[in-house]
Amino acid sequence: MKLHGKTALVTGASRGIGRAIAIELAKNGVKRLLLVARNQQRLTEMATDIGAMGVEVIPLILDLTDRVRVNIVISQAWRDYGQIHLLVNCAGVAYQAPFLQSKLPHVQEEIAINLLGMYTITRLIARRMVSQREGTIVNVASLMGKVAAPTMSTYSATKFAILGFTQALRGELASHNVQVISLLPTLTDTDMVRDLQLFRGIVPMSPQRVAQALMQGIAADRHEIIIGWQSHLAVWGNYLVPRLVERAIRLAAPLPHQRSWRWLGAKG
Repeated sequence: MKLHGKTALVTGASRGIGRAIAIELAKNGVKRLLLVARNQQRLTEMATDIGAMGVEVIPLILDLTDRVRVNIVISQAWRDYGQIHLLVNCAGVAYQAPFLQSKLPHVQEEIAINLLGMYTITRLIARRMVSQREGTIVNVASLMGKVAAPTMSTYSATKFAILGFTQALRGELASHNVQVISLLPTLTDTDMVRDLQLFRGIVPMSPQRVAQALMQGIAADRHEIIIGWQSHLAVWGNYLVPRLVERAIRLAAPLPHQRSWRWLGAKG
């Protein structure tokens, strides 16, 4: 897909990976950016920064769990600004806690935003992309969608589900000239993970690196973008010696800690 002159919509755009992706899209020649997030102040600041780069920016204050509102806002945006060529699903939430100490409201929120919120907006935009016979959908998953992590059980479950959803959607939409891509970053160094209890031996990557890898993957028409040697090692190790990888992850996990942490927005 060539990005120059296109219109893109990015969810979770006010911070972290979503913010970095929006900036990279602006640098790579998109004409118009629709930025979706719940935090009005951050999104407004983000729109000002990117607008200074010569790109038309439309901030959309939107909670993806509000299905009626999502339908209204996306329909109005399509009517007012024309077709959307690229959708980047980057919004999400994660709670970290041992499963036995996890709280049902946290589990429900992760599923509501990470899965149902993504499904809602994707369904609306994918239908329009099919009608125009052009489009690319990027679902930001995680390495935890390939290799599950203790203390992140629901988050891992949603990321496994996103990868399955992406693969199924890719097969369904291919004949309509709509590409569906999965992006799998490992832990990413953003302000949203400062209170996260890190896994021992994991070196976070920058959100800029994640965004640049996405640009390269889109240009190369890649269906799955795994970023960093640690991620590739974990994926191949899990395929070849799964029990060894599982044991290594268990040793690296912060299991002795009973406290829970949360980060919101674009995730790694």
